[in-house]
Amino acid sequence: MDIQRANEIMEAPNMIHVQYRGIPVYLQKIHPENQTVTIFPLDDMEHEQIVDVEGLIE
Repeated sequence: MDIQRANEIMEAPNMIHVQYRGIPVYLQKIHPENQTVTIFPLDDMEHEQIVDVEGLIE
């Protein structure tokens, strides 16, 4: 995935399914300056992490 698509997903009115390493995640914040995104697994909202946007799969 790229930063532009991540932005589109975050702005979408409906939930778009995204995975990181096979785990469904929610995109919380995009960091375009270093091509990363803050995410958390849908089943563990307390486990926030910053990952490379290229590791996300729609």
